[in-house]
Amino acid sequence: MNFQFYLSYLSRWLLGGLFIGLLSGSASAFFLVALDWATNFREANLWIIALLPLGGFLIGWTYYKIGQNSVKGNNLLLDELYQTQHPIPLRMTPLVLFGTIFTHFFGGSAGREGTAVQMGGSLADQLNRWIAISQEDRRIHLIGGVAGGFASVFGTPLAGAIFALEWMHQGKFRWKSLFPAFWTAWIAHWICAIIWGVAHTHYEIPEIAPHTWINLAWIIPAGIVFGLSGRLFAECTHFFSKLFSQQISWPPFRPLIGGLLIALFVWISDSTTYIGLGVPRIVEAFETPLPWYDWLAKTGLTGFTLGAGFKGGEVTPLFFTGATLGNALSAWIPLPLALLAGMGFVGVFSGATNTPMACTVMGMELFGYEAGIFLALSCGIAYVFSGRGSIYSSQDLGWKKSWFY
Repeated sequence: MNFQFYLSYLSRWLLGGLFIGLLSGSASAFFLVALDWATNFREANLWIIALLPLGGFLIGWTYYKIGQNSVKGNNLLLDELYQTQHPIPLRMTPLVLFGTIFTHFFGGSAGREGTAVQMGGSLADQLNRWIAISQEDRRIHLIGGVAGGFASVFGTPLAGAIFALEWMHQGKFRWKSLFPAFWTAWIAHWICAIIWGVAHTHYEIPEIAPHTWINLAWIIPAGIVFGLSGRLFAECTHFFSKLFSQQISWPPFRPLIGGLLIALFVWISDSTTYIGLGVPRIVEAFETPLPWYDWLAKTGLTGFTLGAGFKGGEVTPLFFTGATLGNALSAWIPLPLALLAGMGFVGVFSGATNTPMACTVMGMELFGYEAGIFLALSCGIAYVFSGRGSIYSSQDLGWKKSWFY
């Protein structure tokens, strides 16, 4: 009987993971290609930034008219995982896809992880409409969709699976989620990178500091700063979201006004460094000293963009914030510049999302396993010192909350 149970489990999730991975990986491939086109067009035609208020209004009006609960974004996935009340609407996929492309096309500051995760979760949950499944299986579908979306958009299958399991953790270990998460993440990554041929950004840490007690001790202040930065990023986004909601009652006007102010900021500063994904700046952070305020500017502009109602993720801006903050800390902390940038890259991400294991594994997938001890300690310390903050207001932080009461 046990053999039949495990055979049924394996066959069911082999097929389910294959299907969800195919959908989420293909959606991410299309999204990344479209996002690359939008970014290149904007950089070649900077006048388009003047139309950011119009783009914001279109996004806000579309979500206001047909978005319904899709406007909750990643928090809707968490709410449904915890409570399983209503199916994730299929409309979430095209809404967040084109909303994010419009945000980047016209010059907003946002990321891509949230888009991929929402598409993956939305597409995976459609299985619930076609076949009768239990609440537990539906949760596994959602976890698989999140794993596939994250893995395929960043090219990190191990981190994608661990992120989904860690981010959607409910305080109780469920072994049945393990195989679907890792299998779906690998399939989605393979579909995106191999079948569709979509390339991902590569980063390099050419020098790893010796594992001496002094060098390891320097991780402590760095990790604390990264954790506080992650908390600041989360609070900044929540602050602007609350501010726009309180001051502007009609939702479509929020991104319109926000877009106008962002366009003015770009015009006054005469710089496009802090809009869009900011990947070129992230790459620079591993190579040469940068202005100390880069991380702060990106934090504020991304919080303002998302708080105003534009669409996109937070993770790539968190990478920007962390890498440039680590770059700035190299003036005071005697560790290699690229190593500090890499530690900040995953450390701030860990602090803002409360996913230290996923962030550690992601760092090793992107930078190499040689830096593992520095990355792991940085993520762990940042996680602790970020407190009860999270960029996801619906995230269940469980026992971590009791530390700070």
